[in-house]
Amino acid sequence: MTTMTDSSVREFKMPDVGEGLTEAEILKWYVQPGDTVTDGQVVCEVETAKAAVELPIPYDGVVRELHFPEGTTVDVGTSIIAVAVGDGAAAAAEPVQEAVADIPATAEAEEPKPEGRQPVLVGYGVSTSSTRRRPRKGAQAPAAAQEASAAIQAEMNGHGPAAPAAPAAPAAPVTGDRPLAKPPVRKLAKDLGVDLATVVPSGPDGIITREDVHAAAAEPATPEPQAAPAAVAPAPSPTAAPASYDTTRETRVPVKGVRKATAAAMVGSAFTAPHVTEFVTVDVTRTMKLVEELKQDKEYAGLRVNPLLLIAKALLVAIKRNPDINASWDEAAQEIVVKHYVNLGIAAATPRGLIVPNIKDAHAKTLPQLAGSLGELVSTAREGKTSPAAMQGGTVTITNVGVFGVDTGTPILNPGESAILAVGAIKLQPWVHKGKVKPRQVTTLALSFDHRLVDGELGSKVLADVAAVLEQPKRLISWA
Repeated sequence: MTTMTDSSVREFKMPDVGEGLTEAEILKWYVQPGDTVTDGQVVCEVETAKAAVELPIPYDGVVRELHFPEGTTVDVGTSIIAVAVGDGAAAAAEPVQEAVADIPATAEAEEPKPEGRQPVLVGYGVSTSSTRRRPRKGAQAPAAAQEASAAIQAEMNGHGPAAPAAPAAPAAPVTGDRPLAKPPVRKLAKDLGVDLATVVPSGPDGIITREDVHAAAAEPATPEPQAAPAAVAPAPSPTAAPASYDTTRETRVPVKGVRKATAAAMVGSAFTAPHVTEFVTVDVTRTMKLVEELKQDKEYAGLRVNPLLLIAKALLVAIKRNPDINASWDEAAQEIVVKHYVNLGIAAATPRGLIVPNIKDAHAKTLPQLAGSLGELVSTAREGKTSPAAMQGGTVTITNVGVFGVDTGTPILNPGESAILAVGAIKLQPWVHKGKVKPRQVTTLALSFDHRLVDGELGSKVLADVAAVLEQPKRLISWA
């Protein structure tokens, strides 16, 4: 976890905060060079392929150097911060020279990486791949930065010849291709929409200060020279390609973190497990009535009671009646692994992307206990505090697409699982009930399963059992 580079300095390495992860992005530093830290103090927040995690330092001392700036993707096992401990802490506590406070974009760990997987904070990381920095983006106006969408919006429009470029502003001294500035100054420039390459430094050794950034932000924009009137050109033909495209109407979003992991997992699942999806439309009027009754029950006071709770319980009952559905395919051993426990995954949309935390041993929980676990799972996911451990070891999953008004879908299996249930929107529809057409609460369920170990008969039985429980919730008592 730590490496002694001399008698008073310790190097803290990027840990594997989730078993098997190989890299993480530094989202935010909570300390700067010269700060005093204590054992257990959180020094930074990183985003892995599964979640955002805060990293505590394992010893007392004074921060000597941050090896990477915010936004850098670092391999597990690479040193990210140097801390002076013992006798060296006093010397490190002296004022830090601004010239060395800057963090080079190409900073690398000083010590060589040993071959093979090395023990780190949690689990074991790998050290064979190289550290990568997120590509730099061109300067953007604040409004353009705020309008950047999480989804890539690809739209290309042609435009005419560009006007003559404005005179270039004096460039700041740089180290390599980066102007010299402290991390807080870089953040200030980013927030104000100031390109550091255009800022004239006033600090020692050519370092840009906060005052320099504020001065650059206050300067009026240099008006562009007006192009001379040009002769009116004939309109291009409808089939003619535009001379150029307006790239300001596009936003490129780096694929990383949760989105990167989700994409890799879904591609692997889609092209590894042969998917089959079956559908059933069911009258859930009685289930909706039971939900309202449970909301008034004192035993459920303060708990999250909604249709998803009873759908989850219905699936658990169906798995109990058809245990072979709760299994996984071991390709290496050529075996089917039947699980005698259910870790029930619930797909949750979060600002960081889609994650699937699971309720451990959901099969052993009573309905009130299941309600409490569901409520805790959803709240934690929305707050972005879901731990990597909460997303490991799932055996079967529910995805509720109905909350978006969608009738149904064909869900893709989570890797290592054999079934996933999609729940569509519950709507009031005309339905034949007791020989008459009446308005009833109706929904459509879709069950996708791995056809290597789940045949059509087993998949159909599970889906039919879920539908039967939701149509007649009293079956929960007799079947559970």
